[in-house]
Amino acid sequence: MLKLLIRLFALLCVAVLAACSDIAADPALEVYLVRHAEKTTEQTDPGLTEAGKARAELLAEKLTDAGIDRIHSSDYVRTRDTAAPLAKRLGLDVELYDPRDLPTLAAQLQAEGGTHLVVGHSNTTPQLTELLGGDGGAPIVEATEYDRLYRVSVDADGEVTSELIRFGE
Repeated sequence: MLKLLIRLFALLCVAVLAACSDIAADPALEVYLVRHAEKTTEQTDPGLTEAGKARAELLAEKLTDAGIDRIHSSDYVRTRDTAAPLAKRLGLDVELYDPRDLPTLAAQLQAEGGTHLVVGHSNTTPQLTELLGGDGGAPIVEATEYDRLYRVSVDADGEVTSELIRFGE
């Protein structure tokens, strides 16, 4: 009987340690960053083209199961419309931020933790990636490049990992 109790206790300890290691592996902060999808040629606050709308839907498909808690967008039609399909799927509001004040947004994200999507622009997305400790890579080609999706993860010890994911055509 004593041997059985010892074995059960040992199994319980192994299960607890395994559960704790899974918890420790979760990032304290995970941020997905993307430039808005393809925009129209309107001069003032352009919306999305049909290709842009399709890309926004593809982004929503890709991130539906990513555990996104919050969605942030600059206050432009093209960025809000890029965020909208995922927000609708997840039942989240799109929160607006000032793209001219990225250090404040980076500090807010770091303080809050959780999993976020930030929709920005060709110049702000790599810059915010770098402010979070990730690799912004080469400048985004303004006229043609809409397929970058950055993921920056910060663990509980502050260690940052980042990756660049391409999506769509």
